[in-house]
This record gives sequence, C-alpha cells and structure tokens, in this order.
Amino acid sequence: MATVALGSKAGKWIMASSIMASAMAFIDATALNVVLPSLQKNLNASGTDLFWILNAYLLMLAALILIGGSLGDKLGRKKVFMVGILIFIIGSAACGFAPSVTLLVIFRMLQGIGGALMIPGSLSLISSSINPNERGKAIGTWSAFTTFVTMGGPVLGGAFGDAGLWRYIFFINIPIGIFALTVLAKQVKEIKDEDTKQSLDLAGAVAIALGLAAVTFGFLRIPAVGLSNWQVYTSLITGALLLVAFVAVEKKSKSPMMPLQLFSNLTFSGANLLTFFLYAGLGAGMLFLGLNMVQVQGYSQLQSGLTFLPFTILMITIARFAGALADKHGPRLLLIVGPALAGLGLLILSFVKQTAGPSAYWTTFFPGIVVFGLGMSFTVAPLTTAVMGSVSDHFSGTASGVNNALTRIANVFANAILGALAVLFFTGALQGEIKNIKLNNRQEQEVIKQSVNLGNAKVPDTFTGQDKIAIQTAYKNSFISAYGNIMRISAGLGFLGSLMAVLFIKNSAVKKGKE
Repeated sequence: MATVALGSKAGKWIMASSIMASAMAFIDATALNVVLPSLQKNLNASGTDLFWILNAYLLMLAALILIGGSLGDKLGRKKVFMVGILIFIIGSAACGFAPSVTLLVIFRMLQGIGGALMIPGSLSLISSSINPNERGKAIGTWSAFTTFVTMGGPVLGGAFGDAGLWRYIFFINIPIGIFALTVLAKQVKEIKDEDTKQSLDLAGAVAIALGLAAVTFGFLRIPAVGLSNWQVYTSLITGALLLVAFVAVEKKSKSPMMPLQLFSNLTFSGANLLTFFLYAGLGAGMLFLGLNMVQVQGYSQLQSGLTFLPFTILMITIARFAGALADKHGPRLLLIVGPALAGLGLLILSFVKQTAGPSAYWTTFFPGIVVFGLGMSFTVAPLTTAVMGSVSDHFSGTASGVNNALTRIANVFANAILGALAVLFFTGALQGEIKNIKLNNRQEQEVIKQSVNLGNAKVPDTFTGQDKIAIQTAYKNSFISAYGNIMRISAGLGFLGSLMAVLFIKNSAVKKGKE
C-alpha cells in the first residue's frame, strides 16, 4: 500500500480530517465533564445518573469500536470514518435537545455508535497512509493539534454551563463534523485492505456489549441497594461470564473483532495494559477534580474549565516533540516516565483540601495539574506509536480499535467502580461528620440519603439555622474526603501503567513490528 509524506498535500489533508473528527469527540468529552454540575441541576440528575450519562456513550463505544476498526480495514477506512462522523453529528444534535436524563442517555448511546466507527478511523488513516519513518511525528502532530483544537472544550463548556446553555456543548460538534466530512469527500482517497472476505464478528460484539453493560449496572447499583443485593451480584456475575464468553468467541471466530494473536506480542499487550490503567486513573481523576472545583471549592464552571489550560498548553508544546523522540529512540523510556509523572500529579492533587476558592488555585491545584500534564504529554504520542508500531499495517484499524476500546472500557470501569466507591467513601465520612450534630434516626437517614448526589448533596428542607450550616459543612468535608481517596486510587493506577512499560515495552518490537 503506497504511503505519502507528512508534508505533502495529501498528507496534510489526511491530517486535517483526522484531527478535526477526533477533536469533535474530544471537545464533547472535555466540555461535558465541566458542565456536569449544571446538567445535574437542570435535569435533576443524581450522582448515579451522571455516571450513566457518561457511561452510555462509553459503553457503546467500547462495545463497537473493535467492529468499527475492522469495518474500516475491510470496507474502506474513509467510508466508515465518514459514516461514523455523520452518526455522531446526528447523535450530538439529539443530545442537545434531550428533555430528560433517560433520553439523554439514549442519545448518548447513538453518539457512541458514531464514535465507534469514527475514532479508529482517524489513527488508522494516519497509520496506513503516512510514511512509516514519519508515523510517530504524525501521531505527535495529531496529538498536539487535536489538543489545541479541543482546548476550547472546557472553556466553552464552562461558559455555556454558567450561562445555563450547557446543551450547546453538543451543538458545537455539528460544524466541526461538517468540515471534516467536506475535507474527506473532496480531498482524501479511499484506503482499504485487499482482503475483504472476512465476516463481521457480531457474536463478539453482542457478548462484550452485554458484558460491559451488566458489570457497569452492577457497580452503579451498589450505592443504592448495597453489595449483597441480588441485583448487584447477579449483574456482576452475569457480566463477568459474558466477558469470559467474549474471549472464548474471539478464540474460535474465523473473523474475530479482537484477534487474540495480537496479544502474543508482549509490547502490544503491555501498551494496552498501560492504556487501561492510565486512562482509568485519568478518567476518574479529571471527573472528580471538576466536580470538586465547582461543587465544593466555589469555582464557576468557566473557571473550572480555565484551570485545565496548563495541561492543554503542555500537551500542545510537548506531544509532537515526544512523538519525534519515540521515532528516534523508541517509546519505552517515555512510557515509563510519563505515566509515573501522571500518577504523581494525581497524588499531589489528592491532598488538596478546602481552599479559598479560585484565588488559591496557584498554590493548590496548579502544581498537581502541571505535573499531571507533563506526564500525559510525554505519554500520549509514544503510547500510540507503540501500539500501532507493534503490528503490521494490515491490522492498523484493528489495533487502533483495540487500544481505543480499552481506553473507553477503562473509563467505564473507572466511572462505575470508582463512582460507587466515591459514594461509599462519602457516606462513611458523612456518618463520622454528623456524630456531633444532634439528630434523631429519621433525620440522620434524611441527611445520609443525599450521599448518592455527592458534591450536589442538598440539606433537607426540615433543617434551618446552625444545623443547616453544620450539615452543609459536613457534606463538603465528606466530599473532600471521598475526592482524596479517589484521586489516590487514580494515582496508583498511573503508577501501575508505568510498571507495565517497565515489564513489557521493548523498543525493538516497535521498530520491527514483531517480538
């Protein structure tokens, strides 16, 4: 398959379309995290509802993204990429008009279907089209420019949230998607593999979709009904069995959506384990950091969005350089140092307590965000280089799909498991906080019942005066305690990612595409 130079006209158009489509998905994710407090109030959503709004998209993405990668390899990467963008645009418009939590969750699933076809296409186009000697640089360019385009996500999301216009974060996707479709239609040639006879792995898609959904449902039900409830253990056991069945299906399938032979390459396996741990920590850390700033520390949603600019600036300035370093020296050292720094940044953030609000940002949140941003900046491009460089071009779409799927699966598990843990941590801390407040059993139950709403917990109307103030303080202290625990767990996941690089990543495997 002929490849093109990164600086050629064809190379520039491929990069432009890939960057804009990817940016559309990233803007949606970053802006949504910032406006969750506004959405929670506007739709009367509980903390569990928020996790479902996030997970509905991630579940469909994780379940179908492997099929999306395979479809691109077989039917044409450009064609499948464009269909995915179109579905994502339609889903975004529907989300923008959703009048209830239930409909928003359904339309987020539609977005996920579009994303499953769209997201593997961007990196697959780059990997299969750009000269191999410039592939790391191209991926670094994609990382830097995608971050640059999406840096407006948190800022715009915060501004829209403060103005009561959170729905516009979904409408932003429409013009970006139309631009990407136009470029692809007019400037980018179709790319597909010669062998298109293999069938789609529908059994695998059904098994992983239902398995992930069952596991997620089980964890999200824990705060409401307890760990010993039949709904919880039935869902978790069923989900685990379905995920085992998925592996069995992939092993026997003639056209598996996740070819297990790819994992015989230790570098590919290690890079994907690193992805899982690091992005689980990233997803949970960023979610609870944003909720803490807005719901407890007194930041507006716009101010919360602006606090991530140091992270964004670091990604813009370092990602391309890190990609070039990975090309020249191999990704191993960067993938050891990067996740370790990211974990350290999350650990620093875990120790932030009640602050004086935005005026204290530079001495509280800023140091941790900078260290975390440095870690991610040194990781993103080399990690993608390691994944894509450890397989043949024939599997580029599938490899991109596997890695992207694990990113989303990590986010699903982080949201579900750490979301449930956060409620349990909050409840435990709250029970200690209210011991010094004179409450009868009924009043105590009313106060604790709000734990499911985390930082949006409201003092019951029956309390006034000093009791109301004391309970408000108890809610804030309990959330900060839960936040600290979640951030420390997230930091540990970052350190685990670094360990995976130490154990499994080999520069020789990336250069040669084999162990």
